[in-house]
Amino acid sequence: MQITFLGTSSGVPTRSRNVSAVALRLPQRSELWLFDCGEGTQHQFLRSDLRISQLRRIFITHMHGDHIFGLLGLLASVGMAGNPEQIDIYGPPPLKDYLQGCIRTSQTHLNYPVRIHAVQAGTVFQDEELTVTALPLKHRVTAHGFRVQEADRPGRFDVEQAQALGIPPGPIYKQLKDGAQVTLADGRVIDGRQLCGPDLPGRSFVYCTDTVYCENAIALARDADVLVHESTFGDAETEMAYQRQHSTARMAAEVAAAAGVRQLILTHFSPRYAPGNSVTLEHLQSEARSVFAETILAHDFYSHEIPRRDPAGPMTPEVPTAQKPLEEAIAAPVPTPRRTKPQISRAVLEARFAAPGRKAHLEAYRYLREEHGIHLSRPTWETVLAAFNQLD
Repeated sequence: MQITFLGTSSGVPTRSRNVSAVALRLPQRSELWLFDCGEGTQHQFLRSDLRISQLRRIFITHMHGDHIFGLLGLLASVGMAGNPEQIDIYGPPPLKDYLQGCIRTSQTHLNYPVRIHAVQAGTVFQDEELTVTALPLKHRVTAHGFRVQEADRPGRFDVEQAQALGIPPGPIYKQLKDGAQVTLADGRVIDGRQLCGPDLPGRSFVYCTDTVYCENAIALARDADVLVHESTFGDAETEMAYQRQHSTARMAAEVAAAAGVRQLILTHFSPRYAPGNSVTLEHLQSEARSVFAETILAHDFYSHEIPRRDPAGPMTPEVPTAQKPLEEAIAAPVPTPRRTKPQISRAVLEARFAAPGRKAHLEAYRYLREEHGIHLSRPTWETVLAAFNQLD
């Protein structure tokens, strides 16, 4: 089980970082699962060692463009790369209309079946090996985090002990390894569990973006091996993080610490922290590590192998009573997302009307009068900004 980051920037790509996409490689089933698909994701596949022909499932967290604009192009290229049996896509209810509209208006033909599943809190996929669970996060639009949980595997079967007991090799060994009770030809009853070591704990991967700090992220990440969490802002932009419903690096670390995860990987960074700026991603890493030491920063094409745990390792920590276990979080009603609009500033209006100072102020007020019929008795910068921030 290996994760590879194909995009780690928020909002827009930069010269060194594409927008959101994370691939989960599952070699045991020759499959690749994708989490989010920002614009240019198929180009990132070409620059990586991932095989697009192995793509089997895609999980979309929410309907913002930096998480979905690469989807149709990728699906079209998959069809040209081979003949996939089927691709299943899991995401918010509007995803189906969005994709169907893109396919219809671009006259794109996909030569393989695509099934789109509307995500709700709870289990969204399950087979004998893997379970995927979703929980709503806290963002301006409906957003879900995902947890991929591998099933526990039986411990090592002690062949030497079985032979010492005079158990003949054959299909009976498979029954014993599965923990079954088997009656031998001589009448002895053998309990397979006594011939096996402790179960091998299944691995877990959790993906939480976009969201501000929330209890559901903690519930979803409880005791996970790896938590990938958005880290759009640093401490200095905490107020902006709450306003835009994104996380700071410290918030992500607080989730990781409360959930008892083993490794936190930060992603979804604002371009404002590019090298050479006064605050860089290293500052965000330091802020996170002051709360949760096992924190690393993702970069495009970074791959992380999720190791198996030692079955004799430490016990899972108990869930504090103040935190919701996963089952309780799934059963809880889904709150309506707060559609908090980012506040428009003077700098935003100056950029919008391509004019500095007084000229931008006059253009902004003219726009309010002519386009929205808003007349102000005292059209100062403060009242103009307040009027803009009241617009839908």
